[in-house]
Amino acid sequence: MALNKYKLGELIERTDRRNTDLHYGVEDVRGVLNTKGFMTTHANIEGRALDRFQIVLPNEFAFNRRTTRNGERLGLGFNNTDKNVIVTEDYVVFEIKESAKDTLLAVYLYVFFLRDEFDRYVRYSSWGSATEFFNWDDMCDVPIVLPSLPIQQKYIDTYNAMVQNQKAYEHSLDDLKLTCDAYIEKLRRELPHTAIGSLIEESDDRNANLEIGVDSVKGVSINKCFIETKADMDGISLASYKIVYPEYFCYVSVTSRNGGKISFAHNNTDIPYLVSSTYIVFKTVDKKSLLPEYLNINLNRSEFDRFSRFHSWGSAREVFSFEDMCEIEIPIPDIPIQQDIANIFKTYTIRKNINEKLKAQIKDICPILIKGAINEAVEGK
Repeated sequence: MALNKYKLGELIERTDRRNTDLHYGVEDVRGVLNTKGFMTTHANIEGRALDRFQIVLPNEFAFNRRTTRNGERLGLGFNNTDKNVIVTEDYVVFEIKESAKDTLLAVYLYVFFLRDEFDRYVRYSSWGSATEFFNWDDMCDVPIVLPSLPIQQKYIDTYNAMVQNQKAYEHSLDDLKLTCDAYIEKLRRELPHTAIGSLIEESDDRNANLEIGVDSVKGVSINKCFIETKADMDGISLASYKIVYPEYFCYVSVTSRNGGKISFAHNNTDIPYLVSSTYIVFKTVDKKSLLPEYLNINLNRSEFDRFSRFHSWGSAREVFSFEDMCEIEIPIPDIPIQQDIANIFKTYTIRKNINEKLKAQIKDICPILIKGAINEAVEGK
């Protein structure tokens, strides 16, 4: 069975449907991820003219032409839902040509985009000086080898089955998170609130003896977790870096340009981390009064993000100080109740990590699926 070679430009075309009647609002605005998906936008769109935003229909794609500072990956989304969304006019929106729908399936193309090989091609083909771009003409020039539609569908079915299993697992995660949130809400209604200032204290332990190495250097995410640092550590002295011991907390005091969220994390491992000296590190004073896990649950809530943004101050940069942190008030039940809630949240965290691994497995299998489809076509099975 023969394979057919194409340039993507033969199979896809741009669309330019604008939100001119403002049928779609802020809640429909999406950004694109470099992991190849849509997300609720983190951009400040206050005052933006939504009538210029582009509409992305089901089975359509959108990508951000800018590739600079994007983790070596192209920001691209595929609307695999049954609802329309809108994206900024800066993005490129496209669909499979009507004449090519008996040649290329949209989901197969999406699997093609999910491969690391595609991102490497994009970075190689990007151009520019201060900002590098991968433009529409570059996308049209991408080579693709296609098996027959039945073979594409066969491998898409495998992909869809894995995605459905992952989504079902993710749905159970949502139920568990809802249980934890409901428990906290009940306590917030029934118990008085106490400022945590007397129950926490700042830590300024430094890595002065260089006992902890560069592999332990972490950044802090607005998703309330530690991440691998993106800073260039070559030649940087770690002596001034702060130590985040197990069960300690860390946050970035600067809240400007953070999508309304504060970068915050709890070290729930058994090893110490290193963070920038500009970060704020603190711990709970007495576990008999306040469990670190219970405090972490409260500081993972959206209320904490709103509180930190509202109480941030400054001109060029807005800052949420440790004194502001001490003003936060939460309900503090007896330790057994704190422990019950912490156990639920721990189960949620474990399952959340499993879910992320499932997502990674799906991404890892994409090049195998494409290769399998091509091999099957070549062998004529």
